[in-house]
Amino acid sequence: MSDDENHRAVQAAVDAELRLLDPEVRARPDLVLELLDPDFTEVGVSGRRWDATSILTVTSGGSVSPESPVEVTEMSGTVLAPGIVHLTYCADNQGRRAWRSSLWRLTETGWRMYYHQGTPAADR
Repeated sequence: MSDDENHRAVQAAVDAELRLLDPEVRARPDLVLELLDPDFTEVGVSGRRWDATSILTVTSGGSVSPESPVEVTEMSGTVLAPGIVHLTYCADNQGRRAWRSSLWRLTETGWRMYYHQGTPAADR
């Protein structure tokens, strides 16, 4: 892949990740499922393991408030292989900070999150 193709792949994954953090998207399970791979798994900050169906209880449950959106810093992405992007960043959700790591893969329907992990961040 060329540098330009790599850049476009990373930017597509970043855009999709930010959509998943958007309170309006999270409130709509149909939009969330469009961004999650059918084989999606997550290990949350709590240590709980989620799949595409069970994570909908979190996303649609108002875990991100429109009045206080998630603040994302230090977003970084790398193409691991054609069609596979790894993102890392720090997320602050109303004072709860976590390091986040996501694997995105390109499918016939677009970029979809395959794996996500959150790890509590130490206080600054």
